[in-house]
Amino acid sequence: MFQASSHRKKNPLSRRGVIGAAGAVAAAAAVTPAVFAATESGTSTTDAGPGTTPKAFPATRTAAAEGTDSLPFAASYVAVRWTGAQDGAAIRFGDGSWEPVTGGCATVEDGGTALVPAGAATAYEVQAPAGARRLRSLAIDPTDGPERTFLVPSEPTRMRGVRYVSRPAWGADESKRFKDGVVISPEQYYPLQTITVHHTATPNDDPAPAATVRTIYDFHAITNDWGDIGYHFLVDEEGVVYEGRYSGGDGIPALDPDGNLVTAFHTAGFNSGNLGIALLGTLTDQGPTPAARNSLTRLVKVIARLKGLDPRARTTFVNPVNGVTKDVPVLSGHRDWLQTDCPGQVMYDLLAEIRAAAAR
Repeated sequence: MFQASSHRKKNPLSRRGVIGAAGAVAAAAAVTPAVFAATESGTSTTDAGPGTTPKAFPATRTAAAEGTDSLPFAASYVAVRWTGAQDGAAIRFGDGSWEPVTGGCATVEDGGTALVPAGAATAYEVQAPAGARRLRSLAIDPTDGPERTFLVPSEPTRMRGVRYVSRPAWGADESKRFKDGVVISPEQYYPLQTITVHHTATPNDDPAPAATVRTIYDFHAITNDWGDIGYHFLVDEEGVVYEGRYSGGDGIPALDPDGNLVTAFHTAGFNSGNLGIALLGTLTDQGPTPAARNSLTRLVKVIARLKGLDPRARTTFVNPVNGVTKDVPVLSGHRDWLQTDCPGQVMYDLLAEIRAAAAR
């Protein structure tokens, strides 16, 4: 028997274009602090302070499947989470056929989770594996919601010469890190030991990568109840680097002022002291674009040099929270830690070249 949640279809499915925004990643010598200026209340603001410029983003709209007749918007993705068996879930859009739900990159210890492209669907239905509990799903539209204004750094943000898009500059709604005024996942910091590469298992040739980053944020923070996006950095196909997990207001992505790494949520059971970088797209049958590969290499090189790590080495990772150990490469793929296809076979096979290039 299956457990199901559904939105019944009123209107036929449609496909629509989405507007993307991407920039080039450039190297520079100076470190420019990021400005974390999105309002904690989640309301719009246009009161720009020194070093910031107001910029409008579409608010990410979400709707949970609670038996209503149809979605109030066309969904770009559906995020799914359940407790129980990892395999056996399925989804269909409108009156279409059932398709298996695959886990992609995100892993949870007590069941399954997935982010499924919805193609502007206005209705969907989800079936969880037999015996599964607590099935929940969330339709996500990151492109056409009402505009909200964020205070974005006026100057490019860089970390040791690597230019990146700060959280306010990709439209991170900081209020989603809070519940009843309390931070869901308070920041914890530990010495950096390893770097892990992922792919997001989202569609390639993404026309709106910043919107996809906002989608992953909602998937991780809300559906998976992690309180934030799970990666420290994300890299799109144009080579643009995005700041991920919130690490404090000091302007240093991923790290605290003492150089310790904020714990994120990308490798279940091995997160503390393990920095996660995700390449947008699916890299199972194709590799990253040259721009994405170059940005990944440069980012790994900067982080490794900053912390005195050899990307070509192996190490015994020691979880600072519970003492669990694992022998892994310093620069690993997600599958080196857990049973998963991530970061995709082609990307995984390229890691030796990335290690060598980052060590030069």
